[in-house]
Amino acid sequence: MGILLELQARGELRAEDLAQTFEVSVRTIYRDVEALSETGVPVVATPGKGYRLMDGYFLPPVSFTADEAALLMLGGELVRDRVDPGLRQAAEEALKKLAGVLPPERREAMEQRRQGLAFARFTGRPDDRRLVLARRAIDERRVAHLVYHALHRAAPEPRDVEPIRLVFLGEAWHLIAYCRLRQGVRLFRLDRIDRLELLEERYVPASRHEIAGPNERDLGDLPEARVRFDPSILRWVREHQPFVLLREEAQATGPVFVYALRNERELMSWLLRWGSDVEVLEPDWLRARLAQEARLILARHATPAAERIAAPLTAT
Repeated sequence: MGILLELQARGELRAEDLAQTFEVSVRTIYRDVEALSETGVPVVATPGKGYRLMDGYFLPPVSFTADEAALLMLGGELVRDRVDPGLRQAAEEALKKLAGVLPPERREAMEQRRQGLAFARFTGRPDDRRLVLARRAIDERRVAHLVYHALHRAAPEPRDVEPIRLVFLGEAWHLIAYCRLRQGVRLFRLDRIDRLELLEERYVPASRHEIAGPNERDLGDLPEARVRFDPSILRWVREHQPFVLLREEAQATGPVFVYALRNERELMSWLLRWGSDVEVLEPDWLRARLAQEARLILARHATPAAERIAAPLTAT
């Protein structure tokens, strides 16, 4: 069965390739391919090239265990609640088909598994139009014109981007795209896009569209910040680390967390959530900025609320 799935998924493969995949001898592959042929599977052998399935041959429906079906149902429901109407309908149909191919006793076992494992239902609703346009731009490799309001920017600004991928992060859709203004791959939160238009221009995939994996983030050349937390909150700090965390260093006085200073304001906002239980050790300018922010917070709250309730909220 494994050989059959490999041939269906990857096309033509040599016996040596299959032997390496399954960690068996080439002789075992020869024997198993012969057994497949004897059961009626049309395996075509081409000298010097390898094995392939005859054109038009497909596997019969796969039988799922109760656990496999439950996981597929949960995954389908998770996706269904977070996509636009077109994909939502496709997800619904796929879930119906999955439930329909299960025998009654296995369907009952699947439902029992689902009762013990669940994802919280997504209460929001993605912006359908922007999601549809973003998907279309990716499929057709169309350049898109955005009017994007970045975090902490006073006003939105226009961007021409080459869309690469949609990713769901923090209960919101983000568009990964090559930004021609910044000349690099950037992440655009969909609900911060005030306007999204597809241009007639199409782009050709190139090295600039490559997306670094989680261990390939280009943070090594950025300045570093060293931070210490009160021991009482270390467990919770470790649960909510930002992606700019570079490492945790063991010290006699307690662990020190080292962050890449990719975005000063973003890191400061995260540090402020821990109140007096956090201390910036380095650099001195970030330590001073955090102290200044704390003084501004104190100044804003020094006046009784009754005196400020009617006054507009302005910078202190």
